[in-house]
Amino acid sequence: MRKKRLPLVLVSACSLALNVLAEPAADAGRAEPMGFAVAAKLEEFLGEPVFIPPQKIWANRGGWGGIVAAPDGTLIVFRTPGGNVCRRSLDGGRTWGPDIKIAPDARGGRALVDENTGHVLFVEPGKGWLFRSRDSGVTWERESCKALPDGFGLMPGVEGVAAMQAGVTLAFGARKGRLLMPARVMGPKNSNAVEWRPFHYSTAFYSDDGGKVWRLSKPFPVMGTGEAALAELSDGRVLYNSREHMSDGNRFLAWSHNGGELWLDARRSPDLPDGPRGNPYGCMGGMIRLPVAGHDILLYSNLDSDGGAQPKRAGASIITGRRNATVWASFDGGRTWPVKRLVHAGPAGYSNLGVGRSGTPSQGLVFLNFEGGAETDREFVHVAAFNLSWLLDGKPAPLPAAP
Repeated sequence: MRKKRLPLVLVSACSLALNVLAEPAADAGRAEPMGFAVAAKLEEFLGEPVFIPPQKIWANRGGWGGIVAAPDGTLIVFRTPGGNVCRRSLDGGRTWGPDIKIAPDARGGRALVDENTGHVLFVEPGKGWLFRSRDSGVTWERESCKALPDGFGLMPGVEGVAAMQAGVTLAFGARKGRLLMPARVMGPKNSNAVEWRPFHYSTAFYSDDGGKVWRLSKPFPVMGTGEAALAELSDGRVLYNSREHMSDGNRFLAWSHNGGELWLDARRSPDLPDGPRGNPYGCMGGMIRLPVAGHDILLYSNLDSDGGAQPKRAGASIITGRRNATVWASFDGGRTWPVKRLVHAGPAGYSNLGVGRSGTPSQGLVFLNFEGGAETDREFVHVAAFNLSWLLDGKPAPLPAAP
């Protein structure tokens, strides 16, 4: 019987305690929340169930760059690392326009909407570039940016921000307006080879000047992690949700009380799988918060399958059983995940999530961008859309009681 590998904790309890004492509380200096985070009403996501079946966006792998809704409701899905393009939808994900080329070297970046300006960003801080769109993805302007290494002198590279959920603009608490996105430091060798994956660790880039300078958080306190997602809760905490490589188990979760600078209380989720169960490899997934005032409704995407027989492909024999793209829902800020629903039955792979904007054709809809197909998990990149009523499958939302 193969022994389970215990996760390597990166930060000692004593140093964590000292950091906690040195940091201000999450709600210190709290201001009114930024608009988008509380712009929607819960009723917008309910009503009659809506499901827009998966549409093929690209052939083969590469839908990792994120899917975001610009302030005018335009949906933009990005292709990376296999491309340097995006596609737009003006009707809430029902139809999609042609490829728009961002730039020849815009590969491996990460999308986010800067809610301070309304601009859409596609950025790779570790490589020193940022592309900005002021017209919801129609045109892109290149800018230079600077990234500072972490306390170990390391910086994300190779796939540093590629396979991650889209970034966010913090909307609550003292660090309102900060740009924050997950990232991965790939060890001192900066290698994605299997033997070096236990030395990888998740982290986060943050910028307080609109993307000119990006700083790295303290490391996520579990080694062997990467390909992550994060979401800000309405009390100002940030929940980090990370894949782990080369281990059997569910996703790792941790929290930040200072805008994504320090991650604490890492633990395995009892509910959220990390790729096929029993498969020692994990899988990229997405996580978002619905922008509803007074609620912390989180959605998570990954695979709901057991590790088992699957046609082997060159260099990928370790990946077995990647099937059934599924979305889970939490109504208490990530403590429990009582709802899940299958979106795509069959081979499936990496995924990420986006959410629509009030008062636009995307209102009340959630968008799942995922790899999948009839024969292999990376046959096509798809986008599906649904509302919360569809996800609940006719059941009432299990909202927590008012305090």
